[in-house]
Amino acid sequence: MAVSDVILLDFWVSVFGLRVRIALAEKGINYEYREENLDNKSPLLLEMNPVHKKIPVLIHNTKPVCESNIIVQYIDETWHHKSPSLLPSDPYLRAQARFWADFVDKKVHEAEKKICMTKGEDQEVAKKELIEVLKVIEGQLGEKAYLVGESFGFADIALIPFSV
Repeated sequence: MAVSDVILLDFWVSVFGLRVRIALAEKGINYEYREENLDNKSPLLLEMNPVHKKIPVLIHNTKPVCESNIIVQYIDETWHHKSPSLLPSDPYLRAQARFWADFVDKKVHEAEKKICMTKGEDQEVAKKELIEVLKVIEGQLGEKAYLVGESFGFADIALIPFSV
């Protein structure tokens, strides 16, 4: 497969783009990285993601896939023959992995965003909310190395960029 068969439109500091880069690295997929200027979005980004006009966008064989968690699942399904599998084979564990990835987006990301967007007392409240959310994740982890299952996977990929 030629590198240009897989293109990632991204911005270096994007936590959502980092998810995709981690998944591509885990699967050993070669790709062309194209840095986007989010203040002056490229015509390619606007064409490939006309609904949200956001990064990351994975372009595979000229077809776009948008939204980081969806892209990570696409990578796992498309290159299923390449180890490691990012989603567990067991349907229950797959559902759990998706639940925790969604939890990260709805709780961790939102709490971090509130901290950055507020000041004073509101910011202190947001910090306390984030601590409570992280306690929930800590409870899920317990003594385990990974959020779901016995190996690094989808839920961990969703969380890692928020802990950097």
